[in-house]
Amino acid sequence: MKEKTTFPRRYFMVAGTFLLALLLYVDRICISVAKEPISEAMGLSDKQMGWVLAAFSLGYAFFQTPSGILADRFGPRKILAAIVSIWSLFTALTGLAFNFVSLLTVRFLFGAGEAGAFPGMSRAIYSWIPLKERGIVTGINFSGSRLGAAFALPAVAWMIDSFGWRTTFFALGAVGVLWALAWFLFFRDNPEDHSGISESEKEFILSTRQERETAISKEKIHFGSLLKSKNMWLAMGQYFCSNFTFFFALTWLFPHIKSEYGLSTVEAGFYTALPLVFGAFGNWFSGWLIDTIFKKGKWNKSRIFPASLGFLFAAIGLFGSIYMDNAVGAILFLSLAIFGADMTLPPSWAFCVDIGKKHSGTVSGTMNMAGNIGAFITALLFPYLLAWTGSTTLFFIIGTLLNLLAIALWYNMKPEKHFSEY
Repeated sequence: MKEKTTFPRRYFMVAGTFLLALLLYVDRICISVAKEPISEAMGLSDKQMGWVLAAFSLGYAFFQTPSGILADRFGPRKILAAIVSIWSLFTALTGLAFNFVSLLTVRFLFGAGEAGAFPGMSRAIYSWIPLKERGIVTGINFSGSRLGAAFALPAVAWMIDSFGWRTTFFALGAVGVLWALAWFLFFRDNPEDHSGISESEKEFILSTRQERETAISKEKIHFGSLLKSKNMWLAMGQYFCSNFTFFFALTWLFPHIKSEYGLSTVEAGFYTALPLVFGAFGNWFSGWLIDTIFKKGKWNKSRIFPASLGFLFAAIGLFGSIYMDNAVGAILFLSLAIFGADMTLPPSWAFCVDIGKKHSGTVSGTMNMAGNIGAFITALLFPYLLAWTGSTTLFFIIGTLLNLLAIALWYNMKPEKHFSEY
């Protein structure tokens, strides 16, 4: 075995999960860009499309904890390869949908397939990434999802205009299968199982991936034990608030901006890509801030402060967007909101690894389940409130208040406490 490598093997793993996050959100946001041609082809109303968008979140939420348990039990190598293949199949099948019920069913199953992605990544991060590097690694992974979505908005808009929405879904499904094959061939669940890692890197990872171990972390986990944890409930609550804000960018931002300001499909794609690029920056900045504070010996503050600052930015951005009367002003404030919402992701997922340890997949999946209930509500609430009030103002006020509530939740969370202890 080689004693030195020019590029640490754990960074290859990070590159793989970054590409996975990018693919995840390209596939996810495609339905938002395709909303208009799909609605026209099937004669769907905005409220029906709201249910189609929400169906994904519901499937995604329901299967978070089960997929996290599977990743903990069977390892992220097999589970991620399997679930990416499954969701890629349903991405392709979206192109075969022919009416409201078939589209609703396929998108629900697509969401169920995607559910294991981030819990699987979380479990891989526990095994491969030292504690002091987890903030920036989590930020890199989530920035991949934002860059993927930002890239997808204009690119998928062009593909749909050029080749049609059905062909676009078929092509994206094929790309996912290729990633799954590469992951299964080259990734290993543990550093000690990888033939290409040096002894020095392996020892470094094993000695620094967690500063505190608890006997309870090796015991079999039950969903009921998670629900007894105050840390778990607080994590779920704040992530609900975070997803309420961000999922708007993945679902209704594109059709809203296009309709509100009379933009073409490609123009709206470029406008609405900007908040997602800012989201990537938010992930990088927050990841850097987490690791910088942690290296000063302030474990709790390294999670709580970046998350709270992010929720404050999100609240300001949503509230400020209410008063904008042009596309540029609205996009700038919404970019601040998404920058802030994405700042909350690295501390949230690092927190799950902190309190979950060898059960990180299950803990992060449970948090993400709650978050995607927030996403489900967002997808439905926006069109229903718009139809009820004739304005988007109430929706953005609700989002502002949820972000402020999340700050209070974070200041009661304790990253140093295992979920069985608090």
